[in-house]
Amino acid sequence: MQPTVLLFDIDGTLISSGGVARRCIQQAFAERYGRSDTLAASFGGMTDRAIVREALGPLRPDLQGAALEMEIDAALDAYLAVLEAEAGAATSSFRVHRGIHAALDAVVGRADYAVGLGTGNVRRGARIKLECVGLFDAFTFGGFGCDHIERPRLLHIGAERGAAELGVPLAACRVVVIGDTPKDVAAAHAIGAECVAVATGAASRAELLAHRPEALFDDLAEPGAIEAIIGS
Repeated sequence: MQPTVLLFDIDGTLISSGGVARRCIQQAFAERYGRSDTLAASFGGMTDRAIVREALGPLRPDLQGAALEMEIDAALDAYLAVLEAEAGAATSSFRVHRGIHAALDAVVGRADYAVGLGTGNVRRGARIKLECVGLFDAFTFGGFGCDHIERPRLLHIGAERGAAELGVPLAACRVVVIGDTPKDVAAAHAIGAECVAVATGAASRAELLAHRPEALFDDLAEPGAIEAIIGS
């Protein structure tokens, strides 16, 4: 069996949060800047850093370079503080999607699989969300939104970490991204990885299919989904 690195997206793929994360970043922006209406209408496939950078543009046009990066860090810290405070009280809003537990049971602990995250969440945000549903400890590494603002780059970083965990060169590995947005599919293909897409987020099957994932399922409970992840 070829050594395999699996990179799972979080929001819309592993879990849904019932809008808790959006409400938390809106609250953080409202408290820090007096408004939150510059936040994107949809965060699907965006990294946390890209979300904040885009929203800050109209609010702090005076900031550039290092000053802008420092303000992004501060805004993210404000968001994470709200998320940490609110997530515990809103645990019931977090839901694990169908088939996720079975998929993880099929690969976690196998010597030929490295099971990690490929997510736009910064690592602290990923931990907060996944600890709400008891999933964080299933993943031993990842590529996160704090690693790079661009999704393909953070996925590549995650893939390198997975290969290192397996003790083989990345070039020797099969890399599979499991995601729910067209950006997940595009980013996977940009790094030469396969993508198993699931229509468990906001994107429709038709939208996902247009980006030609290697496999597409309604969720990971659909027959053949786990086999597509495991490979032959």
